[in-house]
Amino acid sequence: MDHKLFDIEGLVEFTPRVFADDRGYFLETFSMKWFEAVGIQPNFVQDNQSVSKKGVLRGLHFQKPPFAQGKLVRVATGKALDVAVDIRKNSPTYGQHVTCLLDSEKQNVFYIPEGFAHGFVALEEGTTFLYKCTNFYASATEGGLLWSDPALNIDWGLTDPLVSPKDEILPLLQDFDSPF
Repeated sequence: MDHKLFDIEGLVEFTPRVFADDRGYFLETFSMKWFEAVGIQPNFVQDNQSVSKKGVLRGLHFQKPPFAQGKLVRVATGKALDVAVDIRKNSPTYGQHVTCLLDSEKQNVFYIPEGFAHGFVALEEGTTFLYKCTNFYASATEGGLLWSDPALNIDWGLTDPLVSPKDEILPLLQDFDSPF
């Protein structure tokens, strides 16, 4: 397993070893040893899955404390551009983001801790997105930022994504009071 740390503290990309032969392949999609190697000890309590058409954009979402979630995300099929925005108000990288290209052929995995807004766009038809969460879903604590906020300057790689009505009315960073 290889890992990559980003310029924003807490974000990590893991690339597991894939063992392939004429029968197919095998890989570990999660190991606590990966996290121990970089000094992180998440406790995952829930797994989620979504399937998206090409061009579907989901996000930017988070849950407020005490139901804040860290997420370990990957794609089982397809490709997705994954985005994490730092919303920790005392962070030197507040309002900055990182992108990670998740690719089912590469089998990479991206960890986003609590204190980040998260979103992704499906780059291929039928992209299956999987994520482990460190807290249970609680609708009353949902929050988000507008995916197209010019202040965030996120290059999603497309001009007209398919976005839910709920995601089209999320606040701008300038109007946002972070709970983190």
